[in-house]
Amino acid sequence: MKAPRSNSREKILAAAADVARESGPGSLSLEAVASRAGVSKGGLLYNFPTKAKLMQGLVEGYLREFGQALESANSNDKGENPLAVYIRLSASDCEDKQPSASWIFSAIAEDPDFMTPIKTFKRQLFERLKGETQDLKSLLVCYLAIEGLRSMNLFDADVLSKDERRLLVSSLLEIAGSPQTREDIDQG
Repeated sequence: MKAPRSNSREKILAAAADVARESGPGSLSLEAVASRAGVSKGGLLYNFPTKAKLMQGLVEGYLREFGQALESANSNDKGENPLAVYIRLSASDCEDKQPSASWIFSAIAEDPDFMTPIKTFKRQLFERLKGETQDLKSLLVCYLAIEGLRSMNLFDADVLSKDERRLLVSSLLEIAGSPQTREDIDQG
C-alpha cells in the first residue's frame, strides 16, 4: 500500500474545516471531507481513524492558529500587555457566529481524551498570562469573562447585545490596564 503524502493530513483538515463551516461540525461526514480533500475514504481513515480524531485535529489546528496569532500580536511592538492582546484576539474570535457545538458532546462520548488538547492549551495559556500579568485578580476576572464569552458563543447561548459585548470588552481592557483606542470603542 502506498503511504499517503505528507500533506494529505493538512489537505484533509482544510477540507474538514470548509465542510464544517458550510454545514456545521455536527453534520460533517467523512465522505464529504474525503471528497472535498480529493482523497479516498481509506486515505482519510489512515490519517484520522475516527470522526472524533478528525474533529480533534480541527480543534488542535484552531488552538495552534490562536497561539500563533497571540505570539504574533505579542511580538508586534505596540507595547500592549499580553492580557490585553488575549482579550482583543478572543473578543474578535467571538464576533463570528459559530455553528452549534453539539458535536462536541458526541466527540467526547466517542473519545474521552478529546478535550485533553483544549485543557492543555488553556492551562498553558493561563499559566503564561499569569507569569506575564502582575495583578492576579485582574487576570482572573478578564480570563474568566473572556472564557464565558467564548462558551456563550460556542454553545449558541449568547445573551449579550452588541453594545453589551462592546462594553464588556472595553471594561476588560480597562481592567487589564490597556489604553483604549477608537477601534476598541467601535469594535468592542
